Amino acid sequence: MARSKGSKEDPSARERILVAAEELFARSGFEATPTSRIAERAGVPKGLVHYYFRRKSDLLTALVERLPDERIEPARVVVPGDIAESLRRLVDELDRRLSASRMLSHLLWREADTHRAVRDALQARFTVLVHQVRSVITAAGAGGIALADVESASGLLARAVSYRHSVARHGADDEPDPMERELAFIAAALSGRGKARGEAPA
Repeated sequence: MARSKGSKEDPSARERILVAAEELFARSGFEATPTSRIAERAGVPKGLVHYYFRRKSDLLTALVERLPDERIEPARVVVPGDIAESLRRLVDELDRRLSASRMLSHLLWREADTHRAVRDALQARFTVLVHQVRSVITAAGAGGIALADVESASGLLARAVSYRHSVARHGADDEPDPMERELAFIAAALSGRGKARGEAPA
């Protein structure tokens, strides 16, 4: 039997609600968007919005899950012995995944200031990103770098990437890559520390 549009058995209804919420929140802001407008845009009864999302803020939390997966196997990007190129490939891959969700990323970072659940979800993603950078640096440097230096570099680069993604909607496509100098600086600092201690160069 065919499922009626907007029924609780319609598996596409939840997705349509999220797509509508993303578009309307980005255009008008979270507070200025009533659930009735979301329901209208999604083509579902208002009650169905509350069936899937008890509170309007639950829509924001669900939208975090629509951001691209940031987990990348180090083997896909690591160039042994070349920290700069390895980090460059990691950042390029993260940017490629973000390119399809620039508006969503900007929207969620904006709303994180006033919604604890969104802030916590984005913080969890940041923790994954720090681990991601740490794994790439360690694999590219072949273990010849002090753990404290790896931790500092991972946190700094993760913050730089997160900030850039949070304002990505405002960036022009033809602007020069602002991360190149940061990547070169981090790689040089890590390699220099290893050489200064007489360890194998990264």
